[in-house]
Amino acid sequence: MTDTPDESTPQRTVLHDWTIGLLRDAVRVAWDLYKVMIPIIILVKILAELDLLRYLAWPLSPVMELVGLPAETGLVWATAMVVNLYSAMAVYATLGTTLSVAQITVLATMMLVAHNLLLETRISQQCGVSAKSQLAIRIGCAVLLGFILHLSFSGLGMFQQPSRMLWDPPAEAPTLLAWAWGQAKGLASLFFIIFGLMALVRLLKAIRITDLFNFLLRPFLKLMGIGREAATITVIGLTLGIAYGGGLIIHESRTGAVDKKDLFSAMSLMGLSHALIEDTLLMALLGAHMVGTFWARLLFSLVAVALLTRLLSRSMAPRSA
Repeated sequence: MTDTPDESTPQRTVLHDWTIGLLRDAVRVAWDLYKVMIPIIILVKILAELDLLRYLAWPLSPVMELVGLPAETGLVWATAMVVNLYSAMAVYATLGTTLSVAQITVLATMMLVAHNLLLETRISQQCGVSAKSQLAIRIGCAVLLGFILHLSFSGLGMFQQPSRMLWDPPAEAPTLLAWAWGQAKGLASLFFIIFGLMALVRLLKAIRITDLFNFLLRPFLKLMGIGREAATITVIGLTLGIAYGGGLIIHESRTGAVDKKDLFSAMSLMGLSHALIEDTLLMALLGAHMVGTFWARLLFSLVAVALLTRLLSRSMAPRSA
């Protein structure tokens, strides 16, 4: 009796090879990201343990007054810039300062534009974009947008009622070992996020959904001066954030399909406006209004990056004799 060939065997082989290849790429991407994240996580922990953030906050006092905020809120923004949004929220909760909705919206929007800078600018650098330029753009734009919101809210008399915080900060890790274990779990979960993202991107490419993204985003990207090859990493950054999507962003940038100008524009846009849903909801827990944290931030980012891209294009254009 002759054995009938199993027609599903080639399909299983293709699926096996696809999974192994995906796993190999995910490990490579995660390792690239871990090499960036782990030293910075340790550095930030040292800064926090030595209470050095207060010294970073001191020069920010005039800036906070410029945008209509008490000087002590400089510590909140300094914590956001060096550590992350969650730590800044915890610092704000301990201040015991009651801000108006307008004030907390200004502070929250500035935090969203410029936070976790050590890590996120390092990721930008891994993508071939200058870390110094990203630092200057994000901090400068945070101050400018905060000043614009302050003038708008105070001039129009908007959101002058006291804010109400809806968030109770969790207790910090009691020991260094507990902190290390928490960070290890976070890094492990990040690998699975990267694996899932890479699988999703490959699936979208296979069924040509990325082509649809490129088509739909083409007018928007053209307005920003961003080539369509940067569409995928731009969408990832805007929706998921630079930290979560960082590994995939590094991977996509290293394929060589995206030129340097597009990378600069895409990373600048992501820097000013990323994780639009998650981060906006976080700031709502502090009592901030999404008029500033979402709409003003997004509109400002689009205008700022469009202007930056055009300035960059002019500076790179050959000068006529």
